[in-house]
Amino acid sequence: MQPGETDHFGNGHFQNHDARPGGFLDLIRWLRTRQPGAWRKWIPSGYGPKPSERLGGNQLRVTFIGHSTVLIQAGAFNFLTDPIWSHRASPVQWAGPKRHRAPGLRLEDLPPLDAILVSHDHFDHLDVSTLRGLRTHRAQIFCPLGVAKLLRKVGYSDPIELDWWESSEFSSAIRVHCTPAQHFSGRSLFDRNRTLWCSWLIENSHGNIYFGADTGFGLHFAEITRHFPSPRLALLPIGAYRPRWFMSPVHMSPDEAVTAHQILQAQTSVAIHHGTFRLADDGETEAVDRLRELMSLPADDARSARPFLALEAGVGYDVV
Repeated sequence: MQPGETDHFGNGHFQNHDARPGGFLDLIRWLRTRQPGAWRKWIPSGYGPKPSERLGGNQLRVTFIGHSTVLIQAGAFNFLTDPIWSHRASPVQWAGPKRHRAPGLRLEDLPPLDAILVSHDHFDHLDVSTLRGLRTHRAQIFCPLGVAKLLRKVGYSDPIELDWWESSEFSSAIRVHCTPAQHFSGRSLFDRNRTLWCSWLIENSHGNIYFGADTGFGLHFAEITRHFPSPRLALLPIGAYRPRWFMSPVHMSPDEAVTAHQILQAQTSVAIHHGTFRLADDGETEAVDRLRELMSLPADDARSARPFLALEAGVGYDVV
């Protein structure tokens, strides 16, 4: 599908259905008035153990590596989301947002990868240096409209580029669906919203897996639920959410992420997009602290039976 054929593209730019992110003047206002929460300069943390090369049957294991980078091992298939191992989320390594903790796994300890899911072209989600290092896996890479051109320059000859609600058969048991998100794109001052942003759903005979990527809260969660009820696993962003007047169109708060977890009726959700890069005004552990507070409050049996977890980086978690 070409951009001109979709209902969320016009005048050379992609757009959200339900929200409009702040513009340049809003960015300047935030930068002039921001009150960032506390972060340690460096968070001591060791690397996790080397994962198994392959699982079997209906096994599902998730390893939070950091930010929105997650290793998903679904039976015999290994997926990696928005990989970034670089020290900075930036076009250069001497400026821009820097890591406050090491990735949970060494790049060389990754098992053989079958597919890489890229949600959009922001530097903290599409890291050229990391993607170059992953070419040896010969994994199939998936991306939203407009991003394939950059991926080809990185060395991926056949990226699968999809629009919202398009899908691609990955194997006889797995189909990869491009699903909506509420965000924006751009890698410079001159290419804002020239490429699409998305979330991903891995349709699997042993239980669907939803990667929420980078998104504000919106009606797209209910729409996704109508197409794909009750994922076995949902990866939902919780960080970089303050101040709300500026961040709410593009980043969920922990409270909104819990609501999304409930709308999706995910059997298990895992928090992403927190604790690695200081991208907004929330403090180092603020998002996780709030998530754990929310999940500890008295709740109906349905929420209690569906955990929403913040995992230790690098340690595999077996999803029931």
